[in-house]
Amino acid sequence: VQLVESGGGLVQPGGSLRLSCAASGFTFSSYSMSWYRQAPGKERELVARIISVGGSTIYADFVKGRFTISRDNAKNTVYLQMNSLKPEDTAVYYCNAQRAWYDYWGQGTQVTVSS
Repeated sequence: VQLVESGGGLVQPGGSLRLSCAASGFTFSSYSMSWYRQAPGKERELVARIISVGGSTIYADFVKGRFTISRDNAKNTVYLQMNSLKPEDTAVYYCNAQRAWYDYWGQGTQVTVSS
């Protein structure tokens, strides 16, 4: 099983980034996919989730209206479009795949929002 995140980097406040997570080694379409983040000195927190069936989404209050999660089951990839970025969005962003008792994590990608 592999989850490989990409797309992180340095961006100015108000800017945009799109994170990607390429999955392999499991039946991607059967898993709910999530993005979490962890800032220095803080606990890991849920950013957004897209469920396996129906594509319903859940967002943390602090990203509602700014971030959009989506998935492409044909490409085994989940995305996080991040707009109107703020310095407080600075964190390592992790991709997560979950189904029943199966729970997989990527290695994370750094997002830094700074002028």
